Amino acid sequence: MGATSTEHGMLAQVLLLRLKTFESGPDRFGSVDRASACGLKGPGFGSGQGHLLARLEGRRSLKEIEPCLFVDEDEPVHGDILEFHGPEGAGKTEMLYHLTARCILPQSAGGLEIEVLFIDTDYHFDLLRLVTILEHRLSQSSEEIIKYCLGRLFLVYCCSSSQLLLTLYSLEAMFCSHPSLCLLILDSLSAFYWIDRANGGESVTLQESTLKKCSQLLEKLVNEYRLVLFATTQSIMQKTSTSTEASSSGSKRPTDASVDYRPYLCKAWQQLVKQRVFFSKDDSKASNQFSLVSRNLKSNTLKKYVFIIGESGVEFC
Repeated sequence: MGATSTEHGMLAQVLLLRLKTFESGPDRFGSVDRASACGLKGPGFGSGQGHLLARLEGRRSLKEIEPCLFVDEDEPVHGDILEFHGPEGAGKTEMLYHLTARCILPQSAGGLEIEVLFIDTDYHFDLLRLVTILEHRLSQSSEEIIKYCLGRLFLVYCCSSSQLLLTLYSLEAMFCSHPSLCLLILDSLSAFYWIDRANGGESVTLQESTLKKCSQLLEKLVNEYRLVLFATTQSIMQKTSTSTEASSSGSKRPTDASVDYRPYLCKAWQQLVKQRVFFSKDDSKASNQFSLVSRNLKSNTLKKYVFIIGESGVEFC
């Protein structure tokens, strides 16, 4: 067991050098120039020709990314914004690893072979965990193949809502130069809620100002560059229930989760979300079992699934 952990640790160190990463900070907020210096160059970078080509050239459909997440068979389509909502430890980030692996794996291994931009605001991204999932899904796993997969992943860290906003402003050039970049992940959008609320004082407008701008910019990027966005939010305002209610709910918990949802982020974000996926963990069983309810907010239709999280990642039951 110790030897395996050591080998994984050494591999992770090597892969970190290869992973295309730039970190937001006081002097490094992912501007176009800094992004270019960190390996974000591409054909036609910064040119009008490349900009036009990136918009006209169709990005690959993500309909096969994970059918169990979507209410309709033809989803997701370009421009879709989905929210993963639930308490901590309900499987949201694991599902993001599952989707990321599905995207960056080669087609020969059942992947989509496309690029992913992962924005981590919680600083919880676990490269070793993603590598483990990739290893289990590759018939012949080697350091070279893992590096090849991770070469399609861009990882960005942000530690405040203002840095998130500045980073989003810097990404347009990147989307122009990477037509194979189809998926944008944000984990999580609610990370700075309490900080922004405190900084805004008594004014709700000031509290929500930065997140509102982030939401508007996300909408612009997703629509203009034909992306799909998955963003997580944590359920921090839950309805408290007695043990009697909890035990009597049984298998109805997923439905209750959708009914008990209480929006707390700005209206600008709420209006963007096309589909919300509610995550919950089944504490009543010894097995590592989780539930999700996918709800299309336009048609108000639901789809329910149960999944487990194993060494190889998410597995639907």
